[in-house]
Amino acid sequence: MVGPNSVTAVPAERLSGKVAIVTGGGKRSDTEEIGIGYATAVLFARAGARVVVADLSEENAQRTCRDIAAESGEATAVFADVSDGAKCKKMVDAAVERYGALHVLVNNAAAHGKSTIDVLDEENFDLNVAVNLKGPALATKYAIPAMVDSGGGSIIYHSSIDAIAAPYNKTVPYSVSKGGLEMLAKTTASNHGRDGIRANCVAPGHVFGTFQGETTERTRELRKNAAPLGIEGTSWDVAWLNLFLASDESRWISGVTIPVDGGLLAVAPLRAYSYLTDGGG
Repeated sequence: MVGPNSVTAVPAERLSGKVAIVTGGGKRSDTEEIGIGYATAVLFARAGARVVVADLSEENAQRTCRDIAAESGEATAVFADVSDGAKCKKMVDAAVERYGALHVLVNNAAAHGKSTIDVLDEENFDLNVAVNLKGPALATKYAIPAMVDSGGGSIIYHSSIDAIAAPYNKTVPYSVSKGGLEMLAKTTASNHGRDGIRANCVAPGHVFGTFQGETTERTRELRKNAAPLGIEGTSWDVAWLNLFLASDESRWISGVTIPVDGGLLAVAPLRAYSYLTDGGG
């Protein structure tokens, strides 16, 4: 059985000739758990894509690019604050200037915020909307003309199961801002399908990655056991779906949201409770 973090062989032709942007693709350090953006950028490069790693920290983006280069892949690091339209345009321009085209955009950069609506922090809410919803919209705005010139493409939005069902940890700013991405994917798919552009949402579940650095072992175990599969998700699990959606293998899939959650959303709350109390018996 292939482990979740295994360096699995990827046929280079899956994304051969494609140019991809991955926002939030930086690697924080060589010791911390990796994020979805990093795993996606690495997997895309293994599949033959030339990757633009965009991040709020150019140092982190460079760290990802060095890892890709160590595997003989090709990647370029760019600074990008996706909440700023001018920065999004510069990010897309950098991809086209460097590699001559743009075929894939993965909107992964994210902000987080925990609160219920009655104690909502306005500044944090605005930050979540700016990064999680406005950012992907702006990146899409500037990516579409470049994709049209390149013969079409695939746009991937990273939503969350917390945008599909109310989360246990009361993340109103995060959940609400991520919820808008499903409609952004649908409207982009509808309005630009005849341009050869596909748009889809990926909704990660209880993935253990960079944002779970302070998760207790008990919470981590509960998150793992609540879903039917009973195994912990990693950033690589989401990256593999991104690879499929970026490739021509998914050429007839557009406008949908796909959870990557070990089956969690498929079960009713009391069924999930049974997994936690008696192993689902």
